[in-house]
Amino acid sequence: MKKLEVTKRLYDIGALAIVRTQSIERATEIATGCINGGVPAMELSYTLNNAGDIINQLQERFGETLCIGAGTVLDSETARHAIMSGAEFIIAPNFNKDVAKMCNRYQIPYAPGCTTFTEAIEALSYGAAFIKAFPISDFYGSKLSQVFKTPFPDMPILASGGINLENLSIWIELGTDICGFGSLLTKGTTEEITQNAKKIRNIIDEKRSECEILEIE
Repeated sequence: MKKLEVTKRLYDIGALAIVRTQSIERATEIATGCINGGVPAMELSYTLNNAGDIINQLQERFGETLCIGAGTVLDSETARHAIMSGAEFIIAPNFNKDVAKMCNRYQIPYAPGCTTFTEAIEALSYGAAFIKAFPISDFYGSKLSQVFKTPFPDMPILASGGINLENLSIWIELGTDICGFGSLLTKGTTEEITQNAKKIRNIIDEKRSECEILEIE
């Protein structure tokens, strides 16, 4: 049930912080701000040598209060290291079959980066929980989710890059299930991160409510 529970939790939150820091102190400040603001999910990039250590320490400090995963996971060896360190989900800029198998083995949600529709369908066939719209989200913008979901309405989309407070509602309206944020949720003081997280939380909740009403009508 772990994969199902984490996948649902990520969808319910609808956003996550994309974190690149080698400092557990700074990671803790970011996590605290995100939790206090209602966005208790973060991805720790494996471009950092001590990403696994930080994930492990954050798990010990926050437990179930924080949903934490690993990002930039390019191969199965890195995926297993992240999972053994406590990562609850795996995100990557690419699709790798061996990573997909590793995540399925340990019942961990996997969100691979896919550039084409064919690649996205293959990733779903290998058990991907979400399709990361990357890096083409930088070119298509918020329309990308709609492009994927027009032929496949049930495709779960995670997007990052170019999402801000001004256009977040459009990303949600066009079908993005989870939105990744860099500086909005990683820069500034804990209090500033909390305030940004609260704004993100409100926008997602309001826009999802509006979309549900329209579907009913």
